[in-house]
Amino acid sequence: MHAPVVALTASSGDMRAHVVAAPAPTSGSRAWGVLAVLCVSLLIVSLDNTVLNVALPTLVRDLHATDTQLQWIVDAYAIVFAGLLLAVGSLGDRVGRKRVFMAGLVLFAAGSASSAFSSSPAELIAARAFMGVGAAGIMPSTLSILTNVFTEEERRARAIGIWSGTTGLGIAVGPIVGGWLLAHYWWGSVFLINVPIAAAGLLAAAWLVPDSRNPDARRPDPAGALASTVGLALLLWGIIEAPSRSWSSPLVIAAMCGGIAVLAGFVAWERATDHPMLQLQLFRSRRFSVAIASMSLVILALMGALFMLTQYLQFSLGYSALQTGLRIGPIAAVILVVAPSSSLVVRRLGTKLVVAAGMAIVVAGMLMVARTSVHGDYMDDFPGFMLIGFGMGLAFAPATESVMGALPLAETGVGSATNSAAIQVGGALGVGLLGSLLNTRYQGRLAPLLAHQRMPASVHHLIVGSLGGALGVAQAVGGPLGSALAGAARAAFVDGLDLALLVGACVIAAGALVALALLPSRSDGAVKGTNGSSKRTPALVALDQEVDP
Repeated sequence: MHAPVVALTASSGDMRAHVVAAPAPTSGSRAWGVLAVLCVSLLIVSLDNTVLNVALPTLVRDLHATDTQLQWIVDAYAIVFAGLLLAVGSLGDRVGRKRVFMAGLVLFAAGSASSAFSSSPAELIAARAFMGVGAAGIMPSTLSILTNVFTEEERRARAIGIWSGTTGLGIAVGPIVGGWLLAHYWWGSVFLINVPIAAAGLLAAAWLVPDSRNPDARRPDPAGALASTVGLALLLWGIIEAPSRSWSSPLVIAAMCGGIAVLAGFVAWERATDHPMLQLQLFRSRRFSVAIASMSLVILALMGALFMLTQYLQFSLGYSALQTGLRIGPIAAVILVVAPSSSLVVRRLGTKLVVAAGMAIVVAGMLMVARTSVHGDYMDDFPGFMLIGFGMGLAFAPATESVMGALPLAETGVGSATNSAAIQVGGALGVGLLGSLLNTRYQGRLAPLLAHQRMPASVHHLIVGSLGGALGVAQAVGGPLGSALAGAARAAFVDGLDLALLVGACVIAAGALVALALLPSRSDGAVKGTNGSSKRTPALVALDQEVDP
């Protein structure tokens, strides 16, 4: 029988005690088996962020999706995922992380099957949003279960390195998997493959994964969950719709301002309520808050770049879906090698330098790719791809360890959900913001060329809606006019790609400077209390006082 943990928490000047169940020790072989189950399940969730990217040109042809709809197909998943993560993480703390994990697998499989058989962009957007519900149950549960299974700091750092590598691998290997499936099957197969993997994960979890929870967890916060989801959706709607409606459109401005206002209201509500799903006091710790921001920016760069580059490789350079996936593959290979071994570098240099250096390398990679021209080829971009993968692998795992090392065992569900929400918000903003910059420049470059051309409104919509649509019209027109249209559309797209990557690099560079200035260099080895107090072991008393490492 494992002894409970007595934790003291200060609330409104009073000291109260509650009992937190300490995790039972897990044998070495079983612990690594649990990690394998968690990582395989996590792989399909993180893979699904990018597996669709190589299918985007196919969706343009088969479902007649515009660039704006493509962004929503990608971001609907991320918005719901991010919006529910905190609420579902809190639910895992309350009812049991294993139960929430298994329920997430069931919902994710159902959403995947629905996505596979969608017949229109609207149906696919809705099905992707449902997949986000399941993903919100899976991702934070994997990290909170991992943190409870690996309680010794060195083993936990190694396990989180593998977890981080899996997250990055899934994001980067998605185009390869998607390309192979599209070469052999129809586009729905990129979703249908999730179903048997989720089923296998469900069976393995029932047998192998231990359950854990916080008996003193706060009650659910549905108002906070609704506000965070609505606020993020409004903000991204404005960003994504701006290129087609114009950035000065009253509707776009209203949506963006409304989103910001709702998100501000969400923060105010979380400060006022006695059962917040987002524990704002955690952000008082620089170790936690700066690491969260660093991860968001790294994912912003990767997701935004992959969304644009997979279209560039297919539409501009003419590669097939499989060829595109294989050419994105080096990013996955570098992340797979660098992320698990980054903890060794941290021991020598400290978290601050490693995270900042990783972000700086990502910036260098994006700047190299931002030099792409319409006459360039794949080898011009290859060094930049390698640098993006290397930098992400170097920064992501230490930042994750910094976040999770700042949390008490009892709060790992909410804490890991906050970590996962930051990842998804960063990815959604990467696709939304960088994709909208690309679309704005693309449409702006084509507008003067099309202004004096007489054509049906539907044809004009196809041309300005996406590069794929423009190339389809060019092929149908043929001759010198078609060739001129194709060349102009490719040049406009590449110009927009370079602008978006340049802006993204500037944002990541600013984040690297913040990490270098504010991120603590070393951990004191403590697991932080709910409000930041140190807990050297799970059996020690936690005081409600903020202490930075």
